[in-house]
Amino acid sequence: MADKGDKQLLSALQAALAAEHAAVYGYGVVGGRISESRRPEARTAYDSHRARRDDLRRTVRDLDGEPEPSAGAYALPFPVPDSAAAARLAADIEDRVAGVYSDLVRASEGARRRGAADALREAAVRAVRWRGGSVAFPGLAERSAAPQASATPQASATPQA
Repeated sequence: MADKGDKQLLSALQAALAAEHAAVYGYGVVGGRISESRRPEARTAYDSHRARRDDLRRTVRDLDGEPEPSAGAYALPFPVPDSAAAARLAADIEDRVAGVYSDLVRASEGARRRGAADALREAAVRAVRWRGGSVAFPGLAERSAAPQASATPQASATPQA
């Protein structure tokens, strides 16, 4: 039986995994609407989130957990009709990912904590690039102001746009 710390860690890992599933989905939308000049940046972020998602799946399994499954679709926080909205969505995705990794930093230690801190930093840097500006404490300030809807599975298989 896992102790309370193990349950908190597994819960934080599952939350990070759910956020990565949503990020992969969201970057599919971003990639379809972002300007051609920013597509390489979107592809790099997409690949990074896929790799982190896959790593988190393995980590959850290693801890005898059942990895959080991906939903068929996720609710977008706002319509994404053009490149400017796609860049805002990418920044929003990264802010939300940074938030869950800040929770994982608190719940973990050692190499896992360093990995979570690296993921938080990478998400914060990508958010700055997409937004063109930064915040004082990435992953913290945004969480108190932003609802968590973009990581919420949507009942239908059709994305909201």
